[in-house]
Amino acid sequence: MLLPRATDQLLLPVNPFFVAFTLALAFVANMLPSASVAGMPDWLAIVLVFWSVHQPRKVGLGVAFLFGLLTDVHEGARMGQHALAYTLLSFGAIAVHRRLLWFGPLAQAVQILPLFVVAKLVSVLARLSVGGMFPGWGVMLSPFFEAMMWPLASLLLLAPQRRAPDRDANRPL
Repeated sequence: MLLPRATDQLLLPVNPFFVAFTLALAFVANMLPSASVAGMPDWLAIVLVFWSVHQPRKVGLGVAFLFGLLTDVHEGARMGQHALAYTLLSFGAIAVHRRLLWFGPLAQAVQILPLFVVAKLVSVLARLSVGGMFPGWGVMLSPFFEAMMWPLASLLLLAPQRRAPDRDANRPL
């Protein structure tokens, strides 16, 4: 039986307000004009996958579907295009979350990459199936950028949970 690594740090419970804040911030980041450039990472997808891996009971399929519908409304996309992609992305993240947590952030990024690629393909196929225009091959760069952003997202989103529960002059954190 595999045991957890000795260097792993016990994390504090996540604050639900922090989860909601990061999801809202990622949604706002996707609403910026530069987010529509081909190849830009989908910040909401990164944060959704992160919280689906680390907190699958708090952020699940319903939250992913809701943010997908909000993204569809904001972008004027076919209704359900992003909702389907985000729901599949969240489902895939929840399906592999136990195995994924055994690896470091770089190895996690490699394993999360296929989820991002499949979600982008589903989104493009949903767009094409209802007569939309092909967005170009540049759109397939964004899953790779999203996977490259995974270690940074892990560092930033887990930072509040790594702090010490009680401040102490003798404790290094």
